Amino acid sequence: MAQVASEMDVNENTSYNWMKKYCQEPEVKSVQTFSTAEAELRALRKEMRDLKVENDILKKAMHYFAKDLR
Repeated sequence: MAQVASEMDVNENTSYNWMKKYCQEPEVKSVQTFSTAEAELRALRKEMRDLKVENDILKKAMHYFAKDLR
């Protein structure tokens, strides 16, 4: 960490703080917690379901606003 901090010309404590904040991000945590392929598959399926729901909502909104243009 000290070498990276000196290469980036920042204080070593700053780089540790960045690392701490980065590891607390939800996306990073979820990637770090995968222990098996099954757990990863389960998470990807959940993400796919969530994205489908979001997509459906956007489609409905598009149709709703398209009615106003006609």
